[in-house]
Amino acid sequence: MNFKHLHYFWMAARAGGIVRAGEQLHTTPQTLSGQIKLLEDRLGRKLFRKAGRQLELTDDGRTALKYADEIFALGNELENALRRPRGADERVLEFRVGVADSVAKSVAYRLLEPALNLTEPVRMVCHEWKYADLLAELALHRLDLVIANEPLSRRVSVKAFNHELGRTPMSFFAAPALMARLGGPFPRCLDGQPLLVHSATSPVRQQLEAWLARERLAPRIVGEFDDGALMKAFGREGRGIFLAPTVLEGEVSAQYEVRVVGRSEELVEDFFAISVERRITHPCVAAITQAARSDLFAGV
Repeated sequence: MNFKHLHYFWMAARAGGIVRAGEQLHTTPQTLSGQIKLLEDRLGRKLFRKAGRQLELTDDGRTALKYADEIFALGNELENALRRPRGADERVLEFRVGVADSVAKSVAYRLLEPALNLTEPVRMVCHEWKYADLLAELALHRLDLVIANEPLSRRVSVKAFNHELGRTPMSFFAAPALMARLGGPFPRCLDGQPLLVHSATSPVRQQLEAWLARERLAPRIVGEFDDGALMKAFGREGRGIFLAPTVLEGEVSAQYEVRVVGRSEELVEDFFAISVERRITHPCVAAITQAARSDLFAGV
């Protein structure tokens, strides 16, 4: 493989197009397209396809991009290592972690942050993808750890192990104007009110539907969201009541200027660290699991 061709592809994919990448590389779009075409011929796969006037990555292109990211990251690491004076600090510990896109960003940060507090230098490479995609990367040993809000199922043909981090109940939040319109005690005050919920595949959503049925409550679902941050943004504007982990109550209330409507011990969100190690040996994974169990979820 000609790695110059791979570098041209990598730059075009990262820049978002041939023209912009050509400007960064100081070469013409025609030359750049020709070099990428040679790479596609060598691999026997199309890496880009036309989407209107734009180019987008094919499935094979996304796979190639993942490898290219690692190849050129290692190239930079090699260069930095050789430029370091002899006798300087030891090699930086690389920690490759995937976070399921259903995990709240604030929770993900608080879970991962202890990995950066080790005495040895750490370089964290963090990916946020669909849960199934992350498990596939873990199976290929491209990730050291996956953070998720559901355990690895035995039905999944991936040889990995669940490490429980902790659980938190769920709290309901509302903007002050909407809060003022709620009548009666919790949870009866939810009946007939606008509700913002996670997507149907979320473990919390499935618990919520069962809980509402048991409580004989019928709120009006006015929005379903894959992105929890977007859901909270709608909630901040008074578009509906929404759920978030109780462990983040103070942070959510301050950031989105909302109030706690109530809490349910029956609605819980569990968090897991999934790794190929049965017994944890990676220093970053050990720091994450220990801090989660002794600090983040200890008082919930």
